[in-house]
Amino acid sequence: MRAVVLVGGFGTRLRPLTNSVPKPMLPVGHRPMIARLVDRLARGGVTEVVLALGFRPEPFVEAFPDGRCGDVELTYAVEPEPLDTAGAIRFAAEAAGIDDTFVVANGDVLTDLDVGALVAAHRRFGAEATLHLIGVEDPSAFGVVDVGDDGRISAFVEKPAPGTEPSNLINAGTYVFEPSVLERIAPSTKVSVERDTFQRLVADGTLYGFSTDDYWIDAGRPELYRAANLDLLDGARRFDRCEAVAPTASVADDATVSNSIIGDNVVVSAGASVVDSVLLPNATVGVGARVERSLLMGSVGAGSSITECMVGAEAAVPDGAQLVGVAIPEPS
Repeated sequence: MRAVVLVGGFGTRLRPLTNSVPKPMLPVGHRPMIARLVDRLARGGVTEVVLALGFRPEPFVEAFPDGRCGDVELTYAVEPEPLDTAGAIRFAAEAAGIDDTFVVANGDVLTDLDVGALVAAHRRFGAEATLHLIGVEDPSAFGVVDVGDDGRISAFVEKPAPGTEPSNLINAGTYVFEPSVLERIAPSTKVSVERDTFQRLVADGTLYGFSTDDYWIDAGRPELYRAANLDLLDGARRFDRCEAVAPTASVADDATVSNSIIGDNVVVSAGASVVDSVLLPNATVGVGARVERSLLMGSVGAGSSITECMVGAEAAVPDGAQLVGVAIPEPS
């Protein structure tokens, strides 16, 4: 089975981290986010993934030079202009010659969903399209569905006003499509799958939902990207785990590291403290510095303290600075 993975976003919510690394290539537990997503698809029977890109494929080609991620073949479909979610799906599927049932996944969703079970449910429903659904406490920030006992979705409301949601079940970002869905999407045109294509499918009674209570997180926001990393340390994930400190990292004997991930080639100096944070490859923490609930790519100077901050690859927090809730450099 083949899959289209949407990785064309600019990662604006994760700037400045994404100034230097495309969002899908940011590490989650020492591996690129996209690699963990492809692993999940492979467990469900996917053998080929088409990455739907909105810009240059070079960082992906460099990361996967043989065109494979594990046992999965990777191909690339680079849009000539932004086509939104549905337009990107059609463009990528046609570029790859997809003409059978296929999977679609959002590139910043990390979940323990059994994709094989989703495909089986799709076939059992006799659906044209089937969405993975997750129940959340506040569904107003998502696409929300009204779904019957038979799995048929009778309404799909994108980001409803709080208190008007038809249920607490949201579109969790993994779908199974029949090729006929592509015919519902205008070619070479900017089209939203949420606001256009799903509405057409609902109107024709061919959109279904498959609800699970699996681990699920949208890693496109800073606090959730940090959580997606730290969840690999505490057994929250069914399949994925990681060591807290990468083998190539250097952590001083008297430094303190608590509930944090220390990436490749990171240096944590004497007397430093790292708590509830993710230190990405090549980051540096100076002598006696403290990093708490932060995402760090650059460097933190001696005696400095950062809390709930994001520090980009080229940024340097000066010695003795005390920073809370800022991004360096500030996103433009």
